[in-house]
Amino acid sequence: MFWTPVAREGSDAGLGRRMPSLRTSYGLGAEFENDYHQRYGVGMTRRLLAPVVLGAASVLALAGCAGGAPASTASGATDGGKVAVVASTDVYGSIAEAVGGDFVDVTSIITSPTQDPHEYEASAQDQLTLKNAGLVIENGAGYDSFMEALVEASGTTAPVISAVEYNHDYPGAESHDDASPAPSESADDHAHDEGDGHDHIEGFNEHVWYDPHTVEDLTAAIASKLGELAPDHVADFNANAEAFTQQIAGLEDSLDQIKAKDAGQKIFVTEPVPVYLTTAAGLDNATPNEFSESVEEGQDVPPATLLESLQLLDSGEIRVMIVNPQTGGAEVTQVQNEAKAKNIPVIEFTETLPEGQTYISWMQSNITALSDALAA
Repeated sequence: MFWTPVAREGSDAGLGRRMPSLRTSYGLGAEFENDYHQRYGVGMTRRLLAPVVLGAASVLALAGCAGGAPASTASGATDGGKVAVVASTDVYGSIAEAVGGDFVDVTSIITSPTQDPHEYEASAQDQLTLKNAGLVIENGAGYDSFMEALVEASGTTAPVISAVEYNHDYPGAESHDDASPAPSESADDHAHDEGDGHDHIEGFNEHVWYDPHTVEDLTAAIASKLGELAPDHVADFNANAEAFTQQIAGLEDSLDQIKAKDAGQKIFVTEPVPVYLTTAAGLDNATPNEFSESVEEGQDVPPATLLESLQLLDSGEIRVMIVNPQTGGAEVTQVQNEAKAKNIPVIEFTETLPEGQTYISWMQSNITALSDALAA
């Protein structure tokens, strides 16, 4: 049996008040805000990952080239009879490989920490890969919006599974309490008008692969869809999904151990990437909302919010800081340095798989790092 999700409390709202006394507390002076941009420069917070760009000439050059993806038939099966699965990132590629086993060929569009899903510009090879897909898996909610463009441009008829639709906080998401996965979209249904909700959704944390509950439901959905595409292997897909779900249960056990010891402890995150995981561990995200949101959007952190964050780190209330090494800027560097100066452990959670890791081993290493930091 697959896990049946239950309602969860929303994520922490962080600190909502300003702290004007910070100017004098840190000796920054009243001129701090006026000179802020002169001292730190324009556009301080930025994505550190480089987008990949391909021009129209390259599109024409690659139009007839199969490239590195497995050769597929019109039905989305490879020459070896396997289902050709295309995932937006190697995170979802790893999950698909675990469920599909020997009966899928998985191609992940983004496989490097130097590629940013928020800014990635797809190539002609990517378009060809999507065209030959039997199943497409994306994050959705604007995180990997290049996938929508690829689906439309490629003309693929493959079903599309969007991970965010299996998250209970996603606007309009239906309950999956009956353990039956929500129907995936067909590619024909996947094109959307601008402003229909597939751009970044304000207030929604789209980093849903850090939520064990979402991944459990997503696993069931992938197994179900693969079973439709390759009915001779339904039993294999279900068995693989069950085994993978048991491994996720192991992750949840590790999170429960943290919760038993450290529930309510305050953490600071430079952006919302790990918040689903830390919430499952019972930790309190005390980060000012404007700080993490500004970093995520690649915008300057407001000076007053930076001051508020510095005082928070100086208060002694923060147990751990979590940084996404794939993003950064002057403000991130400043709060990170402040945390180190106050002997607050600083750990890193990334958006893509580290080399040599699977989804399960990666999540377990993140949980272990968090547990060790809390114990420091």
